[in-house]
Amino acid sequence: MTGLRYVYAVCRPLGAPLQADLKGVAGDPPRLLTHHGLIAVVSHVPERDFASEPLPRRLADLEWRTATARAHQQVVDALTAVTTPLPLGLATVFRDDSGVRVMMEEREDDFRHTLDRLAGRVEWGVEVRAVHEGAGERAERFADRLHTTLAARAECSRRDPGRFHPGREGQELAPSETVGRNLLHTAYLVPRAESEQFVEIVERAKDEESGIRVELTGPWAAYSFVDD
Repeated sequence: MTGLRYVYAVCRPLGAPLQADLKGVAGDPPRLLTHHGLIAVVSHVPERDFASEPLPRRLADLEWRTATARAHQQVVDALTAVTTPLPLGLATVFRDDSGVRVMMEEREDDFRHTLDRLAGRVEWGVEVRAVHEGAGERAERFADRLHTTLAARAECSRRDPGRFHPGREGQELAPSETVGRNLLHTAYLVPRAESEQFVEIVERAKDEESGIRVELTGPWAAYSFVDD
């Protein structure tokens, strides 16, 4: 199949093969492109959608963008199950394999440093909303306490993370999840070995206070902790 090269992530050699029936963006199975011991996970995508001229227009189409983000995340999730990937942003595209290798050559040191920093870690997202007007200061104190507790379990945290996250792209929230004041919107970088305890803390917090909604997402590849 001809076409441009869509890059999902960079990683080290996989600990196990990806699932055989895995499909990526535009339905093309991902493959592994090796360069100096690092791996770029890529697939072919059509120029009619992903070339520099049509791509901005396609990304402005919410339905197309959402479908692309879900396919992107499906590959990154599969990678996260067998290794620690360094995820790239949605629609990272190159002309051919040579272009991907040039990118890897230019950023090799940064990739290796970031992969070392993220190894064995995943991202969890936590949101706290006050869904009753009377929650007020009580809800704020609750959110601050919860963040302090979770940050102590995490290696790093970022409140209101701004990096685009394909895993959350196109998620449809129920009305009860969109109302209320957002008091905490934070990403946490957590060692895999401590994720169970981290999740237990969040699950217990859900029942602690009335009028307060606590949402947990993940585990994700560490999008919020990858430098641009």
